[in-house]
Amino acid sequence: MIVITYYPLAVVVSFLTMLCWGSWANTQKLATQSVPTTIFYRDYTYGILILSIVLAFTLGSFGSAGRSFTADLQQADLQRILFALVGGLVFNIANMLIVVGIELAGLSVAMPVGIGLALILGVIVNYLRSPVGNVVLLAGGVFAVFLAIVFSAMAYRAKNDTDSSVSTRGIFISLIGGFLMSFFFYFVAQAMAPDFVTPAAGLLTPYTALVLFAVGVLVTTPVFIPILRRYASKPADGEIGYGDVSRRNHLIGMLGGMVWCLGMASSLLASGAAGFAISYGLGQGATIIAVLWGIFIWHEFRGAPAASVRYLTGMGLCYVIGLVLIIAAK
Repeated sequence: MIVITYYPLAVVVSFLTMLCWGSWANTQKLATQSVPTTIFYRDYTYGILILSIVLAFTLGSFGSAGRSFTADLQQADLQRILFALVGGLVFNIANMLIVVGIELAGLSVAMPVGIGLALILGVIVNYLRSPVGNVVLLAGGVFAVFLAIVFSAMAYRAKNDTDSSVSTRGIFISLIGGFLMSFFFYFVAQAMAPDFVTPAAGLLTPYTALVLFAVGVLVTTPVFIPILRRYASKPADGEIGYGDVSRRNHLIGMLGGMVWCLGMASSLLASGAAGFAISYGLGQGATIIAVLWGIFIWHEFRGAPAASVRYLTGMGLCYVIGLVLIIAAK
């Protein structure tokens, strides 16, 4: 299989994670203008599974390092398989809550709050599991991200003061989603071998863990879909069935899942050279990308007061500082 062993390359690949994780939600914004969020999310999970399988039988089966996907799956320990599946379950509930937050509060608010909290707790959790990197620099980076979340909440409040139609429920739901999101990567990491080149028996390679993770996401979606129906549905959504949606909109949903999955695959591969805490932390810098989309493409802060602009600027600066410190931690 294809692996990454060079730290600078791992950093570059982590930035690909950042780009993918910060961009997939654009497909939600695009599709849910005419498609129920529940239907979009089903297609989104299909996209995750499809790309994970494609990667497993291509990059995960070529090359001389490690084990091929089929060989790796056949020798996998049941406990490690369950870890990867649980990672998919935890991610799914967390991601649905963040999707609800995006529907209620907008992309440029829900992503900084939810994913920012996930970054802080996720870096801590993954560092405790695998202490790779300078703890002082990592702590400084995490604190800078915390300040970015504070600025994001202040920007939202300033906007809310001039727009009574904006509900604070979105930011609260995003925080719950972010808390849960911080743990999914830990479960996937528990399933994986620390050495991708010569993985120990019973443990999984990144590609196999990714496929099992995607299966966990797909099979738990029917269980959690009522959350989307309860908080993110529009009045007419119940009148639209899965077959009523155009092929184009189904493909948009699947594209969103594939974009996110590409970011997840990049993060898992980068973790071999960078460590789980650093690769995860850099990937969750996706918030900056999401905010830029929300502000400049979707105009979510159009007409907001000058105070919101100042707070958003402060949020961006703190995120950049946090990411620089996380990169420098190794």
